[in-house]
Amino acid sequence: MTLGTILIILLILALIGVIPAWPHSRSWGVAPSGILGVVLVIIIILVLMGMI
Repeated sequence: MTLGTILIILLILALIGVIPAWPHSRSWGVAPSGILGVVLVIIIILVLMGMI
């Protein structure tokens, strides 16, 4: 596996982990998953361009 593939897998797992499923995290809104989603898109673009 390349570094890019590992990063994408880790970010997808982190994105699943920040879904507000528990009562204490529902007030956070979409901020954690939104931030990780943007990072995931950036990493995917860099992998496709061959920079990672």
